[in-house]
Amino acid sequence: MALQPWPLVRLGDKAHPVPSLQYHLRQRGYPVDVDGDVGPKTDAAVRAFQKAKKLGVDGIVGPLTWTALVTTVRRGDTGDAVRSVQEEFQYRNLSDEEGNAPAVDGIFGPVTEAAVYDWQQLLHDNDEPAMAVDGIVGPMTWQSLISGMYAG
Repeated sequence: MALQPWPLVRLGDKAHPVPSLQYHLRQRGYPVDVDGDVGPKTDAAVRAFQKAKKLGVDGIVGPLTWTALVTTVRRGDTGDAVRSVQEEFQYRNLSDEEGNAPAVDGIFGPVTEAAVYDWQQLLHDNDEPAMAVDGIVGPMTWQSLISGMYAG
C-alpha cells in the first residue's frame, strides 16, 4: 500500500479524521470543540483558515488545505498538533487499552516519539521507502496518519 492521499473532509462529516482536523484548527488559533463532528463552527473555522491562507474558500479540507494546516511536531513540543498525533495512534489502537498508544495529553514525550518511530519504520519497510524514520511528524507522516493508513 503506497502513501494514501489526503482525505476530503467537509460539513456533516463525523469521526476520523475530524478530531485531527479540529486539533489542527485549534493549533492555528481557531477555537473549535474537538467533538469529531464537522458542524457549523468547524466549517466556519475551515473557511476562515482557507481565506487567511488565500486558498479556495469552499469549506472542503483537501490536499491544499491539509498541507497548509498541519504543523511539524517533534519531541519536546506541546499543544493541539501533538494531541492530533496522539489521537491518530489512539484511533489505530484496536485493543481499546489506552496504554497501547500514547495518551492524548498534548506532550510529545518519549512514548509519543517511540510510536512515531515505529510507525515511520513500518511504512518505510512496507509501503513507502521515502518515509524518513526520524521521529518527527512532518508533512509525509501527517498524510500517512490522517489518510487512515492501517486503521481499522
